Amino acid sequence: MVTPKSSNITKTHLQTLEDESIYILREVAAQFEKPVLLFSGGKDSITLAHLARKAFYPARIPFPFLHIDTGHNFPETIRFRDRLIGQLGVQLIVRYVQDSIDQNKVKEETGKYASRNSLQTVTLLDAIDEFGFDACLGGARRDEEKSRAKERIFSVRDDFGQWDAKNQRPEPFQILNGKIDFGQNVRAFPISNWTEEDIWKYILQENLDLPEIYFAHERKLVKRDGSYLAHSNYLNIVDTDEIVVEKVRFRTVGDMTCTAAVRSTAGNIEKIIEENKASGHSERGARIDDKRSESALEQRKKGGYF
Repeated sequence: MVTPKSSNITKTHLQTLEDESIYILREVAAQFEKPVLLFSGGKDSITLAHLARKAFYPARIPFPFLHIDTGHNFPETIRFRDRLIGQLGVQLIVRYVQDSIDQNKVKEETGKYASRNSLQTVTLLDAIDEFGFDACLGGARRDEEKSRAKERIFSVRDDFGQWDAKNQRPEPFQILNGKIDFGQNVRAFPISNWTEEDIWKYILQENLDLPEIYFAHERKLVKRDGSYLAHSNYLNIVDTDEIVVEKVRFRTVGDMTCTAAVRSTAGNIEKIIEENKASGHSERGARIDDKRSESALEQRKKGGYF
């Protein structure tokens, strides 16, 4: 009897994360009737799209992508979104916060810190209801913020889209339970266990394209309360604001009204990884909307936010 030789091949950390994410994506496709991938054009949703392509190759990705367009996006992100969607050959559904405003479902914020970021919750919940989506795949990661650290991979939302952090299902040994009652839906997070560094190293390994705003570039900015916001017609400029030109990059991508830049000389991913390691700030430290209160993101999530 010949004893088979043991394999000397050991999976890398990134391979283990990739395998887990692909498993989750396939579980979503198997357990739900109408899943959708929430796509923002940021690095996390780009990584998620790439993982979805791998999960179902050589077949096409078996669910559409949904973008909730606030109307205050970086134009570079929108251009990148349209180019990537064409390459992937998937259906893109876009729903607009402006429509929710016009229908008097939400009210435009006013003042110095006005943003449409929180308004998109209503537009998202309406889109889920319109298309009957029972699972929404998102690119959230547990390391981003303390409320996201509480979230399960399959996060059940009630028929009002609300999330209860204290009422979640156990997921022992990666056993994912997609059973939901009528009216409920699930937010599924395939890259929950990734870190920001993991994402950047994976993007480098897989040679993924990104919007150019992630790399250092000169830009006209509004310096406000020590933060640098991209100059745009969407900002309500006040007397204390200072208009400057600096070489910056964006570490995370949201609305132009609430996403601060960081001063940077990093023109490639290797340099970005180095700068991030040396930084004393978290990734979401550049999100102005998260600073409205200690639990700003958690309160938005409870109401149906991504």
